[in-house]
Amino acid sequence: MATPEYSPTQEAQRILGFLCQQSHALNLPSAVADNQDVVQFHSTTGKIFFPIPFKETETLAALKAIEALTAAELANLRFGSKKRNVSVSLEGATYFGCQAYMAKVGGLGKLDPDVRSKLKDTDLLAAQSNGYRRMSANLYRTKDGKFFHIHGSLEATSTLNMIGLEGQRSDLTDYQEIIKTIEAHVSKYTAAELEEMNAERRQAGVTAYKYDDFIQTPHGKLNVQQPPWKVAKLRGNLPPTPFPTTTTTSTGKVLGGIKVLELCRIIAGPTITRILAEYGADVLKITSPSLSDVPFFQVDGNMGKHAADLDLKTAEGRAEFERLLADVDVFVDGYRPGALEKLGYGPEQLAELAEKRGKGIVYVNENCFGYEGEWAGRPGWQQIADCVTGIAWAQGQFMGLDTPMVPPFPISDYGTGCMGAIAALSGLYHRAKTGGSYHAKASLMHYDILLFAVGKYPDFIQKRLRDEQLPEFFNLRHHDSVDRISATTLRMLRKRFPDLFDSLSSPYTEKWFSVGYNEEIEVVKPIAQIDGVDNTFVRASRPNGSDRASWEGFAVEEDDRRIQ
Repeated sequence: MATPEYSPTQEAQRILGFLCQQSHALNLPSAVADNQDVVQFHSTTGKIFFPIPFKETETLAALKAIEALTAAELANLRFGSKKRNVSVSLEGATYFGCQAYMAKVGGLGKLDPDVRSKLKDTDLLAAQSNGYRRMSANLYRTKDGKFFHIHGSLEATSTLNMIGLEGQRSDLTDYQEIIKTIEAHVSKYTAAELEEMNAERRQAGVTAYKYDDFIQTPHGKLNVQQPPWKVAKLRGNLPPTPFPTTTTTSTGKVLGGIKVLELCRIIAGPTITRILAEYGADVLKITSPSLSDVPFFQVDGNMGKHAADLDLKTAEGRAEFERLLADVDVFVDGYRPGALEKLGYGPEQLAELAEKRGKGIVYVNENCFGYEGEWAGRPGWQQIADCVTGIAWAQGQFMGLDTPMVPPFPISDYGTGCMGAIAALSGLYHRAKTGGSYHAKASLMHYDILLFAVGKYPDFIQKRLRDEQLPEFFNLRHHDSVDRISATTLRMLRKRFPDLFDSLSSPYTEKWFSVGYNEEIEVVKPIAQIDGVDNTFVRASRPNGSDRASWEGFAVEEDDRRIQ
């Protein structure tokens, strides 16, 4: 019997249609669903690259198409209506899903041990640079044979102390010994005990569920009924907000003159604003000089932005911040749920500000567990979402294991970032078209739920993918770190697809000289191509805190230069 064929491009088109069917619930511009036939998905290889049972590349490509169609509607509002064809590369979408691992600074990537010398040290509590503390964010077996992903976030000591370990162990440097030590302590507790301890200390850990068990929890049962992201009108009755007067009509920058404040760390939130920067927004990333951040993620995540430090817990910092708020168009909040509300900068509070100034605002929230249900206030990261929803169990089963396994690369982060960017673009469209302020919401959990909704690869494709992997992939285990899993996978991809993943002149990356790093950097290019829309970067990335906290300077020609 002939083996049924599978086409990644056709599947991306189907997923695009699946998302367009939810156009009303997603509050997309009405023409997005009507225009889906202008999208052309293409692949130079026809291959599936990620050794994962889910249609990650196809789903990312479909989300990129929705993003492009929404940007096209903004272009029609701003520049005049016309047919705008959209092109999305599946190889490009693959690169988008692992772009932190594709980035380089001074020729060194994330996994090169010498790369630290090229970076500003924002790992203030050594949660990344110290191997023992780094493994406080990892998946371990519990006393009752379940699996729990502890997560020390960017601090580590609280989680390590929670399971009876010291915050620092200078004697522990061997990778396997670190795993053995931490897992021995995790295994003293049941998953239920760890959940209780975790909640008491407000740590970002979670039990690894299978999908069928997750959707039987009250939180899962409620959230599988929700759309992948949401855009809702905030209170107030503001008239339409016109686009800023700029020269963008000739340049094709649909967000030219739009001011975006980013308060985010790590990947998903910064990806939202990185995408908005592609379309020409003035993105100002605000970080606190006293809060840790992962140094390498800034190489890719800060592309196209300015980055400044402000301490919002000081009167001076708040005064500077509120001067920025007076003219902001989009506000992106990626911090622990409720943290910015306590400081007075939540969505309802900024909607009130918008009413007073007479100009609408788009407030974007990005979080882990979504916005409804008993777990909505829990903190979390990509691995937490992958464990709670069943992604990790599905990955382990795909690999022939009877344990969960966090998948390679922070793909859920990038998918969530794309959803958040679509929500922001939709909010800006409605603000300009009908008026008002808008609350956009995206979460890691809902991206994972979307993966289950579109379905895993057919069994014959999963078998083919397993057969194609190298032996070292199957030596990985649940307690291996996400970097170990990703490094192993990346080495395989480079061996199997050298022209795509190890090329000196990749068509999916671009090189810049960054003044902020005083080095050549390489980053993944914007993926979607849209007729009459320019979504190319105008500046290279820089480390956090490199710029003044000001809207001035965005129009000044940057000293950064594109190399290729």
